[in-house]
Amino acid sequence: MKAQRALLDSLTQATVTIAWVICLNKPFYPVYVWYLVGDGVVASLGSLLAAPAFLAIPFMARHSPIIARISLPIVGAFDTLLETQLFGQSSGTELFFGACIMLAAVSFHRQEKWIQRSVAALVFAVFLLSRHTGGPPLHGWSDADRSTLLNLNIFAVACLMALIAMRYAGVATSPEPATGEKS
Repeated sequence: MKAQRALLDSLTQATVTIAWVICLNKPFYPVYVWYLVGDGVVASLGSLLAAPAFLAIPFMARHSPIIARISLPIVGAFDTLLETQLFGQSSGTELFFGACIMLAAVSFHRQEKWIQRSVAALVFAVFLLSRHTGGPPLHGWSDADRSTLLNLNIFAVACLMALIAMRYAGVATSPEPATGEKS
């Protein structure tokens, strides 16, 4: 894997890191729901549906770094849409759209600004879809359960955004040769 990683530019390396972290954390979300809420665990298993898409991103990066960098915020946006349908708007899952927009802001080279703008616009469009198609959540959580879910999601989004900021800090957005240097 190290030899393959050497072929990736620093922005794509950062994208791969974030995709792995999200993918590896996905199985824990139903556990958090079980531990903190105790109810709706079966409904929370739906949050695992996007795990294969996040898992595909690191492998996709070897063949097409730009497609991998485009995919991460888009997969995240559609995952957020799904989770908002599962948990409801009051659960705070829509806050993950902020992390998706942040990924769109930091994942592209300067000369890819139109791709960057398009990805940001698509993520925003999915957010608007989420705001206007929200129905009742899959599971009927109590007010106390929704409050717990909101706090869980606020914390998760803050952690993800801090990770994104730290991982992308200092990463060059101008074209760079594939030297294999880590950022």
